[in-house]
Amino acid sequence: MTGTVNDIAKQANQGSVAAIIQVLNEKLADSGVRTRAIFADGVLQILCEAATAEQLEPSELIGQIRHTLEAIAPRNIRRVNINSRIVREQQLLWLDEISRDPENQLLWSQEITLNKPNILRHMLNEWQQHAALRKPNLPTRSAVQQRERHQFWRGLVGGASASLLLLLGGWALYSWLGAPKPQAVAPTPSPSAATPEPALVQSPSAQVSPVSKQDEFAIAVRLAQQASQEGLTAQSQAQWLELAARWQRASDLMAGVPPADDRYQTAQDRVVAYRKNKELALEKANQQQATQPSASEPSPETTLEASPDNAPAPSP
Repeated sequence: MTGTVNDIAKQANQGSVAAIIQVLNEKLADSGVRTRAIFADGVLQILCEAATAEQLEPSELIGQIRHTLEAIAPRNIRRVNINSRIVREQQLLWLDEISRDPENQLLWSQEITLNKPNILRHMLNEWQQHAALRKPNLPTRSAVQQRERHQFWRGLVGGASASLLLLLGGWALYSWLGAPKPQAVAPTPSPSAATPEPALVQSPSAQVSPVSKQDEFAIAVRLAQQASQEGLTAQSQAQWLELAARWQRASDLMAGVPPADDRYQTAQDRVVAYRKNKELALEKANQQQATQPSASEPSPETTLEASPDNAPAPSP
């Protein structure tokens, strides 16, 4: 159990949105508040839901979320937007819903900026937490056992030090005695050697082969085809998070198609479609974390939004 908690905390520190949601839900469980989150445009969007407005009092809830996130210190996350509303049915695109009509969807919304973590203090706190979790599981050692343990480590360190000294002494002795090094005899230059043969002279341009730039449109199409195919069989949270990353990568590549390209308008349409598929994949990952469905149960929402990328990729 301890290993699972440490693994989730490590994933949250590395910036995993699903792990951050799990940590927040554990911290807010006593207050009856459930959270969902999406990382979009450099901001961690958090949705807090509860049965009553009193449970979503901003003065206390914002402080709890700030304290928890600063303790986690997630990488590359500094801006956090906290949204709250009365709990309602599941919405796959809840961020679009609250962005479209925030007055009717939300009780309140507040953006905060996390303080930069103190690296030394964070490492010390993490070490103290791990030590506190391990301490109750350690059996009490008697004075004899502790003395034997100290003697064991003392002998181990002494043996390693003696081996190191022997190795250094042997190396020094070998360097001092040292086998005679053969001296290189400079060949007598001949008149013909003074001038290099033309066949051996190469210009720098001839040694470097040009590297053609890959077609971003074609690469994005291939990524989208792979993500669409794998979305038919994805089950675990990790698989859905990986699919979300692929859809994001495909969207970024499509956004990089220049306006001079004949496929520019098609690329812009697919940027929107790929981002929607990314949000669907993130939502599926959140659902997997919250409900933990069995692998044998079919899910009617497993298939992501269809895109025209099932067709063969165009040539660069």
